Amino acid sequence: MAEITSPGFDTALQMTRHAAALRQQGYDFVMRYYSHNAAKNLTPEEARALAAAGLRLGAVWESAGTHTGFFSGAQGRSDGTAALSLARAVGQPAGSAIYFAVDFDPSQADIDGPVADYFAGVAAALGSAYRIGVYGSGLCCGSLLDRAQADCCWLSQSTGFAGSKAFAQARRYDLIQALPKRIVLDGCTLDIDPDSTNPAGNPGLFRPGEPG
Repeated sequence: MAEITSPGFDTALQMTRHAAALRQQGYDFVMRYYSHNAAKNLTPEEARALAAAGLRLGAVWESAGTHTGFFSGAQGRSDGTAALSLARAVGQPAGSAIYFAVDFDPSQADIDGPVADYFAGVAAALGSAYRIGVYGSGLCCGSLLDRAQADCCWLSQSTGFAGSKAFAQARRYDLIQALPKRIVLDGCTLDIDPDSTNPAGNPGLFRPGEPG
């Protein structure tokens, strides 16, 4: 019997008005953002609308994690604290996941140094409230899982990143991202990044107020 994956996508756009259309088109979940930019963040109203339409949600913190110099223990504590506040504001249930983006191709030295320090800071900020997820390359995801610094991982669409092809083939991911595409919802053309779940994984998706 074929394994069943759940289809979803990630976007920085507000999806409140498109909630019903998304479900009608067969989407199961939407990955949305926490950040310092309120315009792209998941809001309580959006979370309730998507959940009411039968969709699940996922959350990713992303600000400026596109280079090694961004990452440090202090930055992780700061980002973790901000993500915790936003998660609570939208009613994200305890035990679900918040992903933190490592949106470049780090070396093993980068991961063992500043990136690991960053995730230690995130853990200090989140405590036991939420599972810690990592978005990034196969090398980054695998290293943080092996170090027990991440509970779940979301593999980036960038197949040329270190370790990504092997990580995908080994199916160690909880979520995997595909190349961008355009969809039409309610007469609007939107650019999205498709995602799918690993049936053997636990991506930490949620609906507001439900147990994580």
